[in-house]
This record gives sequence, C-alpha cells and structure tokens, in this order.
Amino acid sequence: MQHVAHPERIVDPAALDAVLSAAIGERGARSPQQALVAELKPVLQAGRREIETRFMASQDGAMAMAGTSWLIDTIVRALHRITAQTLFRVSNPTKGEKLAICAVGGYGRAELAPQSDIDLLFLLPYKATPHTEQVIEFLLYVLWDLGLKVGHATRSVDDSLRQATGDITIRTALLEARLISGDEDLFADLEKRFEREVIEGSGIGFVDAKLAERDQRHQRLGDSRYVLEPNIKEGKGGLRDLHGLLWIAKYLFRVRGLDELVERGILSRDEASRFHRAEIFLWTVRCHLHYLTGRPEERLTFDVQAEIGRRMGYTDHAGSRGVERFMKHYFLIAKDVGDLTRIFIAALEAEQKRKPVSLWRRLIPGTKSIEGFKIDGGRLSLVSDRAFEDDPVNLLRLFHVAETHRLDIHPHAIRLVTQSLKLIDGKLRADPEANRLFMEILTSRIDPENSLRRLNEAGVFGRFIPDFGRVVAQMQYDMYHVYTVDEHTIFALAQLHKIEAGELKDELPLASSIVDTIASRRALYLAVLLHDIAKGRPGDHSELGAKIALKLGPRLGLDAEETETVSWLVLHHLVMSRTAFKRDIDDPKTIQDFVARVQSPERLKLLLILTACDIRAVGPNVWNGWKAALLRELYRRAQELMSGGVVADPRDVRIAKVQEQVRELLPEFDAADFAAFTQRGYPFYWLSHDPVTLARHARLMREADRNQAPLTVANRVDLSRSVTEVTVYTADHPGLFSRIAGALSLAGAMIVDARIVTMVNGMALDTFWVQDAQGDAFDRPDKLARLAVLFENVLGGKLDPRKELKRRPALPSRTRVFTVAPRVLIDNKASAAHTVVEVNGRDRPALLFDLTRALTAQGVQISGAKITTYGEKVVDVFYVKDIFGLKIEHESKIRDIREALVRVLTEGDGEPAAKPAAAKAKVTA
Repeated sequence: MQHVAHPERIVDPAALDAVLSAAIGERGARSPQQALVAELKPVLQAGRREIETRFMASQDGAMAMAGTSWLIDTIVRALHRITAQTLFRVSNPTKGEKLAICAVGGYGRAELAPQSDIDLLFLLPYKATPHTEQVIEFLLYVLWDLGLKVGHATRSVDDSLRQATGDITIRTALLEARLISGDEDLFADLEKRFEREVIEGSGIGFVDAKLAERDQRHQRLGDSRYVLEPNIKEGKGGLRDLHGLLWIAKYLFRVRGLDELVERGILSRDEASRFHRAEIFLWTVRCHLHYLTGRPEERLTFDVQAEIGRRMGYTDHAGSRGVERFMKHYFLIAKDVGDLTRIFIAALEAEQKRKPVSLWRRLIPGTKSIEGFKIDGGRLSLVSDRAFEDDPVNLLRLFHVAETHRLDIHPHAIRLVTQSLKLIDGKLRADPEANRLFMEILTSRIDPENSLRRLNEAGVFGRFIPDFGRVVAQMQYDMYHVYTVDEHTIFALAQLHKIEAGELKDELPLASSIVDTIASRRALYLAVLLHDIAKGRPGDHSELGAKIALKLGPRLGLDAEETETVSWLVLHHLVMSRTAFKRDIDDPKTIQDFVARVQSPERLKLLLILTACDIRAVGPNVWNGWKAALLRELYRRAQELMSGGVVADPRDVRIAKVQEQVRELLPEFDAADFAAFTQRGYPFYWLSHDPVTLARHARLMREADRNQAPLTVANRVDLSRSVTEVTVYTADHPGLFSRIAGALSLAGAMIVDARIVTMVNGMALDTFWVQDAQGDAFDRPDKLARLAVLFENVLGGKLDPRKELKRRPALPSRTRVFTVAPRVLIDNKASAAHTVVEVNGRDRPALLFDLTRALTAQGVQISGAKITTYGEKVVDVFYVKDIFGLKIEHESKIRDIREALVRVLTEGDGEPAAKPAAAKAKVTA
C-alpha cells in the first residue's frame, strides 16, 4: 500500500474506536446498527472530503486511491472490533468461530477509487457458525446503510481454494487478497495453501487464460485503444491491461510490485518508470471521473473530457484545444500500455524454458537466417542486439522483411526497436534505401495495415515521418470521428488495400472495378496516408497537407508528376463528398463545376477511391448505400461530361428524348393520358428525374386524378441505396415542405435528400429520400403505415408538428457539450437557376422543420434540399427561389434570410450552440 501522509487527518483509528464505543454505551432507544451508522456517516463524509481536497491540490490519483483504502480499512476494522468484542462477544471462541475479513480485487491492492465497489471476503476455517453469521450480517448492514457498495463472499479456506482452481476470476481475486481485520493465522493459512495447491504448476495455464480474457474484453469494447470515448478501466490500453501484467508477474514470479520486477531483470528501470507513470495518469483520470460524475463511471465520455482536461491543467493553445491535448496525452499513455505489454511478454518468453503452442510458438528446429535476421520461435528476430546501432536502416528493414515473408516480429525485437528510436534522425530520413523500404511497406499488396500498425505502435512511423508523428493520438473533438487521426489514416489505407484485393466488390463495386486501371497507384497510397496529415494545426488542413505532400513526395522517391498528383488529391480530398452530399447532382451546373476542378479521368478515379476509403474509415455505420449511390452517380455524370456525353444537345431536344423513353415505359397510357401528363411538367421537371421515376409519377398522378384524392403518398424502398423514397402529391401552398418535413420527423424518418416540384396545374410533387436513425432504409411496415396517417393529419391541419416536436426529448447531455458555430452560406454561382443556401449548425430535434418554416416566412420557395449529419453537426443545403421563381440576389433580402436562419440555429435549442455573432454569410454573386 502506498504511504498516506498524515492518515489521522482522514480518519483517526483510536478516536474512531472511542466514538463507536461511546455510541454503543449511550445509544438510548436506538438500535446498535442505528447508533453506529449515525456516528460513522460524518466520519466517512469528512474523510472523503479530506481525500478529495488533497487530490484536487496534488492531482495524485495514487494518493486518492490509497487514502480511500485507508479510510475504508479503518472503518471496517473499527466496526469489526466493536461488533466482535462488544455486540456479539464470545468469551472463549472456538476454532470454528474464527473470522478473517479480507480485501480483494482493486481494494485488495489498496487501489480504491472514490466511487468503486468494496470487495470483501469473509474467510472462515470451516462452514459458517451462527455466531460468525451474526457478525457478518451485522457488518454488512451497517456498511450498506452507510451507502457503501459492498460486494462480498463468505467462504472457508477449502471452499476458496476449490473455487479458485476452477474459476480464473476467483483465482485472480485471491492473488491480491489482503487481510484487513480478524484472524491472522487463518489468512496466512489461505496464502500458503493458495500458493502450494493452486498456483504451483499452473503458471502457463493462468497466463493463457488471462491473455485470452484480455483479448475477449478488447473485442467487446472495440478492439482499438484509440476510440474517442474510451473506457479507462476495461478498454484497450486501460488500467485493466496494466493490472493483467501485474497479475501475471505475481503469479509466475511471486513478486509484489514493480521494484521486484526490476530486480529480477523482467523490466528495466526505465520501463518500470513508464509503467508507473501510465498507472498514475490513469488513476488520476479515473478519480476525476468518479468525483465529477458522483458515480463509478469508467467511460471518458465527451461531456466530461473538457472539464477533466481543465482540472488537470490542459489549457487551450493556438491551434490546439485543451481537451484535445488532454486526450492526446491519454492516447499516448494507452499506447505506452501496449508497448509495455509487448515488452513484458518478451521478458516472459526469455524466462520460460517451455513454450507451449497456446501461448508461444514452438521453436523451429535449428536457426534459420533470412535477409540478415533470424527466425526465433517462428517469428522474426535480430541476429544481434546491436543490429540497429550497426545499421539504423534495419529499423525499417525489420518490418519490411516481416511483411514480405508474412512473419510475426519477436517481442524482444520490438523491445529493442522502442529502445532505439533515437537512431531515427535526419540522416536516416534522407536515406534512399530507408525511404524505399517505407514506400514498399506502404504500398504492399500483402497486408500494409498490419505492418503500418506495427510501425506506429513501435514508434517508428511517427519518427520516420515526423508530420505523421504530430497526428499520432490526435483526437478530433466531435461526434462524427470515432478514431484518432493516425488510427483513422491506417484504417483508410486498410480500405484501399481491400479494394485492390477485391474484398469489397459487393460494397464498392465501382471503386473495385476501376482500381486496377489507375496509373498512379503509389500516388494514391501516399495521398490516403497524407489526406489528414495536417489535422490539429491552425489553418485549412487540406491546404497544409498539400504543401507537406510536395516536400515528402520527392523524399519518398516519387517523381514530379506523382508528387503533384498527391498534393492535388490531398488539397481536394473533400471535394467529391461535398459535391455529392451537399449539391444537387441533377443540376448540370453542379457537374460542370465539379469537372472543371477535377479536369482528368485519372484524377476522377483517384478521387472516388480516396473518398470511399476516407468515409469508410471514419467509424462504424458512417458509410451506407445512399452515400455510395450519390458518389457513383456523381462519378458517372462527371465521366460522361469529360467524354463529351452530356449537354451536347439543346434543352428541348433532351426533353423530347426523355419523354420518348418515358412513353415506352407507359404502354397502358393512351395518347390523351400521356399528353395530359407531358403538359403538367415544366422543362426543369423533365431533366431532373430519370425516365423510370417519371413513369412512376405519371401513374401516381393519373390515379390521384381518377380518385380525386387531395393527398397521395407513395413509398418505395430502395435497399440497394439504403433509402426509402417517399413521394407526396398534393395541392401546393406556402410552407408545404416544412409541414412534410415535420411529419417525417414525427415518424422518426431522417431526410437525406429532397426534391420539390410544382406542376403546371398547381399541384406539388415532392420527393423525399429518408432513412431510419441507423442509416438504413425506412422500411418497417408499421412505421410506413404511421407515416401515412401523420401526413394526412399534418397536411389536413389536425396535427401541429411544431408542438409535437417540441415535446421530443433533448439531445443526450453528453452530446450537448459540443459547440458548432452557426454559419449560413448563400451562393448564387453554384446553380444556374437557383440560389443555394447552406446552413451549418448543431443538430437538434425539429431543426429542419424550424429552418424550412423560417425560409417560408421569408417568402422563399424551396425547390430541393440536401440534408447531411456529421455527428453533432448538421449541414442542410436548400435550392431556393423567390416568389417570382427567380434567384434571390437583392442584398437586403439575402441579409434577412441569413438573420432568420441564424436565429433558428442559436435560439431554437434553448441552449445556444454559439453566439449569433459567430455566424457569417458568404454571398457569392
């Protein structure tokens, strides 16, 4: 147990004994339980206040853990003494009435976080007697009445040993058992027999089980130490991983702590120091979590990260927020934990003479040499511990050879890598051979993800490419990105490799079909590596990254053309997704502007593949069929324009061709029916839908006319694009879009795209593409049936969507921590016929409904909309006209629209996302 300074200021054992004795003697009408609880509560509260005060002043989690353990130890001892010696005193106890109270788990290590459970083992020589049952029951009831969360077990020594033999969890708990109060001989007997009857001869099995347990835990919590809301106790790189190493050390080597591991040569003094620093940091964060939330919270969620960072002294700097610096430190500590795990396993192997297949691979007979390295236990290792000093290029060559021959790298070799990182200097970075090896690892057709992750975990990646080192453990403080920048980048490269290997043909058919036709393979891989390389720096990361590419390309052996291609891709790596998701790709101007920027078919191919890799690497469920379909359609239309296949004919000729195609799809229409249909649509209508959709519209409108239906709703589920198309045909009137959006929100449908058409006869033909909350098609029959009812009630005036949506619960508190500066961009260049209004702000219930109501109130006609959500941020794009069907170009009107939308963004949430003054309008005339 760590030394606790002035423990009597937390709780004085002698004074506590006196207080409890007096309470029992003077309890009056109160029961003994009530009397003790009344005296212990203020003692517990005062002790906790003292510990928290010390913790806030020192920022020392170890002190808080040890202090809390001391407080609980003292209370349990005093309570046991008064219970056994006064309340249930036995003048001459038999051997069977002996009792030892032991701390187990984290409490057994004297590492008790402020809100953690208290795990107790009531140890008996045999089965419980009535006397010991009375004592244990009384103790537990008092502890529970104090509000303590007590986990307990009552077992004899024999029961404990028997259960430990068959249950790895109980065995681990007993490994750290500590006597708090009671019979010392009984506890000593348990310790001796546990070592002799349970531990002896079972070391390999225990290690095997703990490593398997660790792997299962990692898998359950997301097998990455770089998730942005990490579990600091159970997650990869967290406290439990450190505990696991100590458990294994205690089990195999009978040590009590780090110092003994250093003495035995298992860890170096520096490695033990890293272990201790990681432990202290994680303890401190955990204590802050418990104090801040008032509960045993182990997840470092978004809503607490900023405050804990502030409490730990992480302040905002130019280009870097305090919370991001705090989380970067956390992820670097998590990485250290991974390094220590590998180092420790290497040391275990060196200690073990027997290497079972289940844990360590069997030695291959003889020593096999391969490209200057050797095979040890089936894994690549070093011929000499001086291999890196003799030739620093070996720091890259080791990983290259391992990848080429599909070999694991021996933990001892990795340990030497981490100890040799200082050899990666300017001279090695300029070495042509080292750069060749790196590029071959990056562009390998075997498994670049595994090799790059090894390079990153070992620290080589960030030292060899210093700009990448700046984004190692760099978090992005939002709800859209799930991983740190370095982890996201490696995932993106993994996606590229899978595309090349043909593993994503079903999910990415277009990218998979064109990847083998590109001429700039090396440039594409380097562009994926560098696309986010400048994240976290002041300025536009795309522009800064493009400059980095110009410097790094020649160093890595790329020629001038390849380097320029990489730089262009990094600069424009967001243009394709922004165009597909935020602009109307049925508008010829959108395609023309996109092609003018991309210019060549080769760049178009590279950009499509890079965009797909980038989005798929953001996090689970970010990529879906709808996004894939939009990107494919943008690619095909741009390709057609580049090859001269679009807008070659005048508008009237193109409309006539479309109508001919539609006529072939409507054999059941006579000439009069078809003529009536063609007379209803304005020219824009015919060029903004494909022939199959137009034929569906024709049937829908004819059916509505025959039934004289005031409202017709048609749903079509498109599973290939993960979207449901909802078409509404009804009389047009101001605010119709807003009411439809409100009905869809009430039904739980998320609008991702919308196209609004008013026909010549004054009827509105509005099409919405919607998904459910998980990003899948909105296709449940019960929800679709409810949607039809909601449309009827909302459009008929029976239901006010505004009132209903206001009753919806607010966003979860952990998401409200994010601030998104409101921004309104008004662009008159993006479309030939419309003004494009882009609204950026924090998402909330009813936001789309409120925005469209505001536009309607300004006399704006909405012709279409694109709705995209990036975590807590929403980007809504509206294609609009004024009441005369023209673009909105008057400056005062633009100002009024902007101010109305900013008010919605800043006031509609009840908790402003940012000050209105932060909002700006960009007007492109």
